[in-house]
Amino acid sequence: MICGIGTDIAKVSRFKKWIDNPEMINHFFNEKEVKESGCESALCQHYAARFAAKEAFSKALGTGLSGFSLKDIYIINDEKGKPTLIAENKAAEIVKEKFGKCSIHVSLSHEKEYAIAFVIIES
Repeated sequence: MICGIGTDIAKVSRFKKWIDNPEMINHFFNEKEVKESGCESALCQHYAARFAAKEAFSKALGTGLSGFSLKDIYIINDEKGKPTLIAENKAAEIVKEKFGKCSIHVSLSHEKEYAIAFVIIES
């Protein structure tokens, strides 16, 4: 059963300032999703898609961005590139409290100017 759905879109150029400021990256992103290298446009797309996923997750959860740190949510990719959203710490506690045992599905996409994320929470 679907318990929550969320989507978000982010303008990629917004993240240029962020990649120039490691404090911003470290404030919003879990160390497991921080990229140290790559061309500027790829890094901006990387962070824009992951930030959109954090927003989409909060919408699917129904709490907004409150009650947990954005660093409690992160995206990892498997060996074939499939993204997986991981919730830990306070975010995981809220998920468990609201939905019990569940699966979180995420889809990310980006192009030159925009990145989008879609999250489904399923029990």
